[in-house]
Amino acid sequence: MDPLTSPLLKQPASHDADLTATAAEVAAIVRLTRGRRAQSIAIGSGRTPHARETARLIEAAWDRAGGTTLTTVTWPETGASWLRHASRFADASPDLWVMTGPATGWAQMTRRLLWSTPWRPERTLATAAIGDPRTLALVGLVNLNGLAGTTAHGTAWRVEDDALRYPVRAEEGS
Repeated sequence: MDPLTSPLLKQPASHDADLTATAAEVAAIVRLTRGRRAQSIAIGSGRTPHARETARLIEAAWDRAGGTTLTTVTWPETGASWLRHASRFADASPDLWVMTGPATGWAQMTRRLLWSTPWRPERTLATAAIGDPRTLALVGLVNLNGLAGTTAHGTAWRVEDDALRYPVRAEEGS
């Protein structure tokens, strides 16, 4: 893994889409979570209205599926370090972490997670907005091997061998 020189980005993303997850996307996140035999999740999201709504939709769907949400942590899009948010998110110690939100906040939170916590991308699922190659590049694919998620249409994607691979069959996203 290439070492990150700092968890802070030098400049914000130029493509910060603020999307609410689709029903197909939420259903696919639950399918991928079940496919990994997870019982508990921790949800992390940006603080924008769409990111919070996506976190709420995922939590509700996961609860309906019989899963347990240990915590929901939000992070700001801009900040000084994200250490407090990253520590709370990682310390939940779920079977899987689920992440959503605009590119800039997610990238800085993820860089802080990699820099300062035991969080691992291979135990993390992400929404379609995060699966944008430009968003993943903010952290570096080499740092995200194992991260998986879904497109807005519910097709699984995964970072593998330092490359974004999609579409993959749902069972491969697990």
